[in-house]
Amino acid sequence: MATSKESQLQELLAHPSLWRGRSRAPIDTISTGFDALDAALPGGGWPRSGLIEILTPARGIGELYLLLPALAALTRAEPARWCAWIGPPLEPFAPGLAAHGVVLDRVLVVRTAMPLWAQEQALRSGACEAAMVWLERAPPRAIRRLQLAAERGRTLGIMFRNLRFADESSPASLRLTLEPTTEGGRATLLKSRGGARTPVEVSWSAIPQLSCEA
Repeated sequence: MATSKESQLQELLAHPSLWRGRSRAPIDTISTGFDALDAALPGGGWPRSGLIEILTPARGIGELYLLLPALAALTRAEPARWCAWIGPPLEPFAPGLAAHGVVLDRVLVVRTAMPLWAQEQALRSGACEAAMVWLERAPPRAIRRLQLAAERGRTLGIMFRNLRFADESSPASLRLTLEPTTEGGRATLLKSRGGARTPVEVSWSAIPQLSCEA
């Protein structure tokens, strides 16, 4: 039989206003399109608002393939919002994107000498479902501004950087490395609000070319 103190404790733990240290608010996500990766990510997919940092050993190793299913879904979302590509190293290949469901009329390619500023404006504006930027160096303070802008604009922010920055601290809510394999890529979470750290193999060997030389 439960004692009076035990009953009081159970009532307290059941109270809806109680916050527990291990509790996490539900995360609004969109599927990555890869079951194994969804299973590894908190919430079962990419966050709909927040900053993702993807670190690769080189540009053009397949990072767009990793995002293609989500980009296709986001460009079909209503109400219509942009999917911004800020400073891509290669020119997006329209036929390849369209073949996998990306609505080209909602793709906005931005060439600028100030990619950090452009990314922050795109994230903060509320006019974009997603905004991707390719960067080299980015100070933590600037990354923090991008994270806050993504949350405020309810936008999926994506930042591509070189793998050599993997050991640096970053305010991004989600960080992962992506390394090429014969069939696709190997994604490993470095930082997340939950989720598994086990490397995940994803395959995109059958997906058409998505970019060409700028």
